[in-house]
Amino acid sequence: MSAPTFLEPWQLRAAFARSLSDMYGKEVPAYTTLLDVSHEVNADFVAQHGADAERLGSISRVTAERHGAIRVGTPTEMAQVARVFGAMGMRPVGFYDLRDASSSSVPVISTAFRPVEREELARNPFRVFTSMLVTADRRFFTADLEQRLETFLGARTLFGPELLALADRAEAEGGLPEEQAAEFLRLATEAFELSREPVDQAWYRELEAVSAVAADIGGIASTHINHLTPRVLDIDDLYARMEARGITMIDAIQGPPRWEGPDVLLRQTSFRALAEPRTFRTADGEIVSDALRVRFGEVEARGIALTRAGRAAYDAAVVEIDEAAADARAGDPGFTEAHRQHIARAVWQKTFPTTEAALADQELGWFTYEVVSTGSTPEVRREPVVYEDFLPRSAAGIFQSNLTSDGAKDASQEGTDRDADWMAGALGRDLNDPFDLYADQVDRSLAAAAETLGVDPATLTTTHHTTGAPR
Repeated sequence: MSAPTFLEPWQLRAAFARSLSDMYGKEVPAYTTLLDVSHEVNADFVAQHGADAERLGSISRVTAERHGAIRVGTPTEMAQVARVFGAMGMRPVGFYDLRDASSSSVPVISTAFRPVEREELARNPFRVFTSMLVTADRRFFTADLEQRLETFLGARTLFGPELLALADRAEAEGGLPEEQAAEFLRLATEAFELSREPVDQAWYRELEAVSAVAADIGGIASTHINHLTPRVLDIDDLYARMEARGITMIDAIQGPPRWEGPDVLLRQTSFRALAEPRTFRTADGEIVSDALRVRFGEVEARGIALTRAGRAAYDAAVVEIDEAAADARAGDPGFTEAHRQHIARAVWQKTFPTTEAALADQELGWFTYEVVSTGSTPEVRREPVVYEDFLPRSAAGIFQSNLTSDGAKDASQEGTDRDADWMAGALGRDLNDPFDLYADQVDRSLAAAAETLGVDPATLTTTHHTTGAPR
């Protein structure tokens, strides 16, 4: 079969995800190992659990699924990123403030670019967590350092005019002809390759003293993929298998604990950032070799999306776990991550129900509804909605676990206000609220099922029998 002569946004998105994965595998060989182990874990999980393994997405979707992470320095660069990803049908969703989500110095705010329609997510759910420096935040940057940093960032070009022109054309015309699509994909991939240009040593180290994340963003004249994350169906199994291969993992799996009830939201872990050789230019112009630890191999397991009430319960549980763990650590110098996980499971067991049905009935999780025929009686099948987004605390935890130092943060200074409205203004685009997207997905499913049955959508979750796995 011949290749398509016109690539739609989802085809550009899928091709870009593959291109980035190929490039990143060459730059970071341990990423290829991570993919191999992910495939092994997923295959074994499907063999063990059968159809239930695909409750949160088909195995083909899970296998292809990736999320990337990039970092930029200015609102102008963020707006350009939005244009590049907009060409692939990826919209900005959610606002994340990592400045207060970590004890380390992580002076960034973020959003995620991803598909927003259910059908587009099923085709290819590629998403990119995109962070931007807050150079005006005096907890991290003095006025003098802010000015010099802004001058440095303003002088660089991350995305060339040809790439941006092709991106704008693709978004306006709903895709690109094959030849232009190939050029767009080449330029977009190159924009996120690791530069081999010498780094100004003194400048990089000055920023690194404030924050390793700030140095990674503002200490070089380019950007790059920081990690490219596959999705796995059993992240605890993967963690053990990676360590068995001699690959050093971070100390913990971020997010909800492993327990007997339904998986919710997002669990993440990674192998530790690797020392990658880089060249530096010293103050006297000499080129010297050194290494930087800025890129790491993250992996994730996705669960059920929580409603606002479910998310409030999650946030309260996290606070309770932290407080209980702090008290236990203070009284036991031998306190370990295993002890923390025991505390977390106990809190989880009293916070969340142990079945999907109860999670739905208590309106803690999002579920879609579909009419199915079983014999002569139609039934309404309830299916969990996959969590497509991110957790600020988990993202900051991954960042922090891979930093070589905590950096410097002056808590006596006032932070600079940044919120979702500010991010939308910087992007020049509406910022989608993830809760609204999940609610819309559920409402559409209810409307379609109600139309099929000829009933009021409000009656479906109460008066009609629903089927689904009892997990």
